[in-house]
Amino acid sequence: MPRRHPRAAPPPRSVGGASAHTAAEFRGETYVVRSVSGQAAAKPYRCPGCDQVITVGTPHVVAWPHGDLDAADRRHWHRGCWTARDRRAPRR
Repeated sequence: MPRRHPRAAPPPRSVGGASAHTAAEFRGETYVVRSVSGQAAAKPYRCPGCDQVITVGTPHVVAWPHGDLDAADRRHWHRGCWTARDRRAPRR
């Protein structure tokens, strides 16, 4: 009887409306990035990319520097703003 091949591990499931952490480069630094579902977005945040408010219930991205173990310097971004982060000038 032939052996069955083990199935590939399923992708990480979302826990509490947030997906697994990934890494991304931004301004020469590695950032930890996490997606937040609309259901988990319970507070309004100001996006550093466009300086507009991310309203309650809006899916978005949270990013913080890789060395920041307690994520104290995390920032909430619109997904489109995070994708275009290298093409945008910082807002003041």
